Amino acid sequence: MSDAPTQSAPRTPDPGDAGAGVGGPLGTPEAPITPTTAAPSKTVTRPGDRVFTSMATGSAVFISVLIGAIGAFLVWRAVPALARNEVNFLTSSEWVTQDINNMAFGVLDLFQVTVLVSLFALVLAMPVALGIAIFLTEYSPKRLARPLAYVIDLLAAVPSIVYGLWGLLIFAPAIKPLAVWLNENLSWIPLFATGSGSIAGGGTIFTAGIVLAVMILPIITAVTREVFVQTPTAQIEAALALGATKWEVVKTTIIPFGKSGYISGSMLGLGRALGETMALYMILRTTSKAFGWSLFDSGSTIASKIALGYAEFNNEIQAGAYIAVGLVLFILTFVVNAAARAAIAGKRA
Repeated sequence: MSDAPTQSAPRTPDPGDAGAGVGGPLGTPEAPITPTTAAPSKTVTRPGDRVFTSMATGSAVFISVLIGAIGAFLVWRAVPALARNEVNFLTSSEWVTQDINNMAFGVLDLFQVTVLVSLFALVLAMPVALGIAIFLTEYSPKRLARPLAYVIDLLAAVPSIVYGLWGLLIFAPAIKPLAVWLNENLSWIPLFATGSGSIAGGGTIFTAGIVLAVMILPIITAVTREVFVQTPTAQIEAALALGATKWEVVKTTIIPFGKSGYISGSMLGLGRALGETMALYMILRTTSKAFGWSLFDSGSTIASKIALGYAEFNNEIQAGAYIAVGLVLFILTFVVNAAARAAIAGKRA
C-alpha cells in the first residue's frame, strides 16, 4: 500500500443540512430573487354605494344650478329697470319708481342701513352666544343644561312679526331711557349722534339692532354649543393634568378647538340678519333724510324696502327696480359667506 496522501473531493452540501444553499465558501451562490407582481385587486362597488354617490353628487349639482338660476333670474329681471334708471344705482339715495319713463332709484342708503343694523346686531349677539355656549357645555349642571338649551333654541321658532310687535310696543318704550342717555352723553361719537329717527318713538336702528340680536342669538348659540361639545376629552384632561383651572381649560382648549364653528355660526346669524324683513319693517321708519351712520337714524333695509314696495310689483319695470336691490342683497350674502369660509380655512391652515 502506498503511503501517499490522498485528496478528498469536496462534499456536496445536502439540502437538509443547516446553511445549505447559502452563499459562502462552502455554499452555492444565491439565486436572484425575482419580484412577483401581485395581480391588481378589482374594487367592488356595491349598489348601495353607487346609489348614495349618485344622490350626493346630484344634490350638490342641483344646489349649484339652483343658486346660479336665482342669480341669472335676478339679473334678467333687473336689467330693463336699470336701463331706464337716470341716476347711478350704486351711489344714489333717491327712490322714484312711479313713472317708468322717469325712474331714479339707488341702493346706497338701503345698503348702509342693512349693513349697520346687521353688524350692530352681530356685535351684540356674538359675546352673549359665546358665554351661553360656554356655560351650557362647561359650567351648567347636567339637569339644567338641557332644558336651558331647549328654551334658547325655542327663540328661533318665534315668528318675525311677533318680534316686530314686541320690539315696537314693549321693548322700545323700555329701552328709551338708555337711548336718551346715550344720545345726550355720547353724542360726540358719530355712532350715538342725533339721527333721522325718533328716539322717543323707538323707530331707530338702535332698537331694531337689539331686537335683531335676540333673533339671531339662538342660531349662533346652537352651532357654537354643538362644536364645543365635540372637544376631545383627552385634550381637556391633559390641560387639567397640567394644573389648568376650569377657565384656563376653556381658554386654551375649548375655545381654540371650536373657533371655526363659532365663526360659522356667527356668519349664519349675519345671513339671517341681512335678510330679515318683517321685524325691521315694523320697527324702522322710512325717512327722506340722508343716512349718517348713527344708531339713532331710521330708514329701510333692502329686505324691508322690497316688502314696502310690494304694491308696485304689478308692473315689470317697477318690480325690476326692487329686483335690482334684491340682487345686491343676494351678492352681499354670497360675499359674506365666502369671506367666512375663507377665514375659517385660513385658521385651520
